[in-house]
Amino acid sequence: MPEISLSTIFLSMTTNRKINRRKFIVKTGKASLAAAVTGTVGWLFHNRASTSFQKLMVFQNSFQVPVDVTLPKVTLARSENHITALNLALDGIGGIKRFIKPGEKVVIKPNVGWDRTPEQAANSNPILIGELTRLCFSAGASQVVVTDVTCNHAPRCFIRSGIRSEVEKAGGKIILPRDQDFVKTDLGGKILSVWPVLRHFMECDKLINVPIVKDHTLSTCTIGMKNLYGILGGRRNQLHQEIDQSIVDLAQYCTPTLTVVDATRILLRGGPTGGSLDDVAIENSVICATDQVAADARGVQFLGISADKIGHIKLAHQAGLGEIDYNLAGYHEISP
Repeated sequence: MPEISLSTIFLSMTTNRKINRRKFIVKTGKASLAAAVTGTVGWLFHNRASTSFQKLMVFQNSFQVPVDVTLPKVTLARSENHITALNLALDGIGGIKRFIKPGEKVVIKPNVGWDRTPEQAANSNPILIGELTRLCFSAGASQVVVTDVTCNHAPRCFIRSGIRSEVEKAGGKIILPRDQDFVKTDLGGKILSVWPVLRHFMECDKLINVPIVKDHTLSTCTIGMKNLYGILGGRRNQLHQEIDQSIVDLAQYCTPTLTVVDATRILLRGGPTGGSLDDVAIENSVICATDQVAADARGVQFLGISADKIGHIKLAHQAGLGEIDYNLAGYHEISP
């Protein structure tokens, strides 16, 4: 077997930064196999119990679709029927077929961090996750995966949140992370440099981020950008000392196709874990956005806080990741 040069792959990537993520993984995987046969040192997937691996460089991780100047970047719809609210907000920003094309593999990233019921508002609304799964298939997606790196026991989080049931009814696939599913990745951030990333978020064609609006003891709020913590493995608590910059590093590394903010129920206090129904407010609202900073800026208003009071939202705006004034992003509210 002829030797495959890893340097050749690096050179190719630097001249074409928009390389398809799945092709990238396949290409580097083949190089690793050839390297093992010929004696060349290959890249290995991350294993938390092992330190004998090298960095896997990822140069491009934007899942965005082209900008359409005729459409708003942020929409909000309200309805006691949460499926109606989602579809109204989504149609207002261009509809599911703007974002998902036939044959694409889609990953949906809810917040499923906690062993909580939907009523406790610590995890994303399962009705929204199930409907998004169905909509992606209706647009022609070949596969819809729903996954998250949970804080509590993953199987119980996915069952008790109601998300497993709703996704499977819609024909989607739940993936519970395993140690071998993490890839050691250079995120290129000020705080987040080399870190294990769940490979499913690197191998998809489109990424839909579905956070819930919650209070958070460390970052004041957790909405879209903070929800991206759930693509990371390792000891994430090590990032808490500089949490605002680490959130911005992650948002800069990974830009979702679409952010769908669940504000049907919100957690006003006791976040991020919640527990008491007294801390939950019913808002019956859904936000859809192609600007993740503007999405967070609008979402945090449900907590009675201005976006300019939130460290990571300000930093993300200053870094050019989006608008802190969501009205400048063409914000539009939709009535049933």
